[in-house]
Amino acid sequence: MSGPRKPLSSDALPDPDQEAPPLTLEEEGGAPLAPEDGAPVEVGPEVIRRLWRTLPESPGVYRMFDAAGNVLYVGKARSLRARVSAYTSHAGHVLRIQRMISATASMMFVVTRTETEALLLEANLIKQLKPRYNVLLRDDKSFPYILIAEETAAPRLTRWRGARSVKGRYFGPFASGQAVTQTIAQLQKAFLLRTCADSVYANRSRPCLLHQIKRCSAPCVDLISREAYGELVGEAADFLDGRSTKIQEHLAAEMSAAAAAMEYERAGALRDRIRALSAVQARQDVNVEAVSEADVFALHLEGGQACVQVFFYRGGQNWGNRAYFPRLPPEADEEAILDAVIGQFYATRPAPRLLLVSHRLEKSALMEAALTEAAGRKVEIQQPQRGDKKVLVEQALRNARESLARRLADSAAQGRLLARLAEALDLEGPPSRVDIYDNSHIMGRDAVGAMVVMGPEGWLKTEYRKFNIKGEDLTPGDDFGMMKEVLRRRFERLQREDPDRTKGLWPDLTIIDGGAGQLSASRAILAEMGVEDLELLAIAKGQDRDAGKEMLHRPGRTPFALPHRDPTLYFLQRLRDEAHRFAIGAHRARRAKTAAVNPLDEIEGVGPARKRAILAHFGSAKAAAEADMAELARAPGVSEALARRIHEHFHGEG
Repeated sequence: MSGPRKPLSSDALPDPDQEAPPLTLEEEGGAPLAPEDGAPVEVGPEVIRRLWRTLPESPGVYRMFDAAGNVLYVGKARSLRARVSAYTSHAGHVLRIQRMISATASMMFVVTRTETEALLLEANLIKQLKPRYNVLLRDDKSFPYILIAEETAAPRLTRWRGARSVKGRYFGPFASGQAVTQTIAQLQKAFLLRTCADSVYANRSRPCLLHQIKRCSAPCVDLISREAYGELVGEAADFLDGRSTKIQEHLAAEMSAAAAAMEYERAGALRDRIRALSAVQARQDVNVEAVSEADVFALHLEGGQACVQVFFYRGGQNWGNRAYFPRLPPEADEEAILDAVIGQFYATRPAPRLLLVSHRLEKSALMEAALTEAAGRKVEIQQPQRGDKKVLVEQALRNARESLARRLADSAAQGRLLARLAEALDLEGPPSRVDIYDNSHIMGRDAVGAMVVMGPEGWLKTEYRKFNIKGEDLTPGDDFGMMKEVLRRRFERLQREDPDRTKGLWPDLTIIDGGAGQLSASRAILAEMGVEDLELLAIAKGQDRDAGKEMLHRPGRTPFALPHRDPTLYFLQRLRDEAHRFAIGAHRARRAKTAAVNPLDEIEGVGPARKRAILAHFGSAKAAAEADMAELARAPGVSEALARRIHEHFHGEG
């Protein structure tokens, strides 16, 4: 890991007075970000309000700057648009936050794919920038690590989350617990380190099952010496630090020596470890020996859009890639785009020792000097013309070309489908937002309403909503009543949050799963709320519920059907099926939660520990409900008063 980093000098970044202004990166699948060029002379809520109007509903991280360019605050958001809206006025904030809002002259936004990525980025930025108004630092407590704990003579490999209170070596953070679990499973095969708790380790008298399946070297019963086990620990740490090639060479030499000495059992064990290590590397797409530490930038420009693929190589291993789609002016060329992208990319992260690029940079020497100064070591930028490095750049360039082709094709196809939909339904123009509703229940129980959203870029999954049906006066199975409740709750919220319809939350088309009855019920509830200008469509299942025979219902129009093989019909089926899928998933989750409710949870004084004791004593909640007070009082932790309370809960005070 590198030491403390200095921010890039402003001289090292692209000149904003040049023809091509600084670019704003947009990650694949992300949304356009607010412009950040130039420091506005104004400060306060109005500045934030102007930036907020262009923000996406995506997860991400935002930074607030004062007029001098100092960072005031770094925060993360599940929805950047929703979170930043809280700063568009002073109302509702304590004095400290009001001062921060008043001092804000500009903001910077980074869109992430998930809220987890936003958490990781937020923590790193707070550590690096130490903003004035960030009081409660997370300090990576929310992220999982791999820990080689060294509190005993035989260090153990484990997953760790929280403060670093245990002595040992920490590797991470990882974005998900699943990634940690998968990595530990592979490390067990390759390095045979124990994963058991210290209490289990101290009380073993014979090897456990993990030793039998060749996942542990059994230091608990001295089947391996302390020195040999320490070597395994060192090798595992080297692997996690990226020095895997050295480890494989060492194991191969040991295996050859063991075979030459006719120690075939040991040679076989070493062979199995090499195979496990190779499997880990194969899973990580390792086939790179040309570079030990490098980032590869490849740019493809087509149709006025650009894609930059960034591949990361460490320790001779390919650790994955990211696709970025920079927003750019029409006159920008490849060199200017790549120069600006690299300048922004390393403004908040350390550069490796080598950058491989697909195009010559406008200011290659200046960029090298700036990155070298920021990293505190030599950073070199190369545009390889031959050899293995050229192959790496060509691989990244191929990925950039394919990513941009997919993006252009998806965007064009989606646009054509929305245009055809507008034509088929006599809309004024292609809708920018389509909301689709459906209900799911079993005989009226655990009823759930669902809404999914489609836009020109595809599914807007951050906009999906589910509604637990709450109406107590509804007849079980009353689909009309359920849809009325869902629409009423949805549009009451829209009227509160976006009464002027300026935030992009109102749909251009609302689709309901159902026929004329559902359409009529929906129009009635919307009319009660004063919403009468909404474009509505109800999709009724065809005869025998066959796909392709759907009937479409529009207000003021005779029900009609689309040709059987019409792409617009397939598109509508996709919309309806996605709403149905989401509704069923929400219903199953609610049903599972209902099924998991235990009647003992409703009794005051019965907490988790007492509930476990009662269930262990009686075998089930039903048996406890049938017991008399004397039997209840004999259960561990149950006093006579509590026994009486439990008995009265199930049988009444009589």
